[in-house]
Amino acid sequence: MTGTVWRELVSTFAHPKSVLVISAHWETPSAQVSAADPPQTIHDFGGFPDPLYQIQYPAQGAPGLCTRMAELLAEAGLVTQQHPTRGLDHGAWVPLRSMYPDANIRVTQLSLQTRMGTSYAHAVGQALKPLRDEGVLILASGGIVHNLREVTWRGEAKPPIWATEFNDWMATNIAKHDVEMLLDYRRRAPHATQSHPTEEHLMPLFVALGAASEAPTQRIPLGFTYGSLGMDAYVFN
Repeated sequence: MTGTVWRELVSTFAHPKSVLVISAHWETPSAQVSAADPPQTIHDFGGFPDPLYQIQYPAQGAPGLCTRMAELLAEAGLVTQQHPTRGLDHGAWVPLRSMYPDANIRVTQLSLQTRMGTSYAHAVGQALKPLRDEGVLILASGGIVHNLREVTWRGEAKPPIWATEFNDWMATNIAKHDVEMLLDYRRRAPHATQSHPTEEHLMPLFVALGAASEAPTQRIPLGFTYGSLGMDAYVFN
C-alpha cells in the first residue's frame, strides 16, 4: 500500500537531479554527509526473514551535492564533515525503492544531531533550502508517531488515543505552518513523550520544515502500523 502511494506521488514531481535523505537512522554528534560513491545498502536491523537482507539499492552517490551542502551549512555557521563510506540505511532505501525503483538518481544522506534539539534541525533545513531550486529532492524519513515500546505485533491493532491525539495535533499545526508551536512540541503537544520516547524519528520533520517556505501542499494520511507507529507523510512544494 505505502509503496504504491510513493510511486504515484513521485509521478507528480519533476524528476530530481539528486536526492538528499535525512533519516532517523543516522545520528552523529556533529553533522556528517555521506560522500560514498556508490553508497552501500545498509541492513541496519535484526530478526527479520533472510530475503530482507538480500535487498540492494544500487544508486550512485552524489559527491557534488556533498560539497554543495558543506558550503551551505558553512555559510550558516554550521559545521559538517564528509563521511567517506557511509551507505544508505533502511530509512533511505526503503522509500527510495518504491519512489525510484531503477535507482537511477544520485543519492546522499545527511546525519541527524538529535541532542541539539528541534531549533538546530530547523536551522539545518533553512541552510539547505537553496538546494530545492537546484533540482534536489529533500526526503525527510522518520515517523510522526514512533513508540516501539507500545507496538502490537500481531493482528490489526487500533492506535491508542494518545497516539491519535498527538498525530492530530501535529497535522493541525503542520497545516497552519505554525513553526513556533511545532518546534516546542515537546512541551505543547499532547502525549509528546509517549508518542516519541526518543526524538530521532520526528527530528527529520524539522529539517523539512526549515527547508520549506510555507505549509505543505499535501498531507498523506497513511494511518498507523502495529498500533503505535504513525505513518503520515507531508509534501512541501
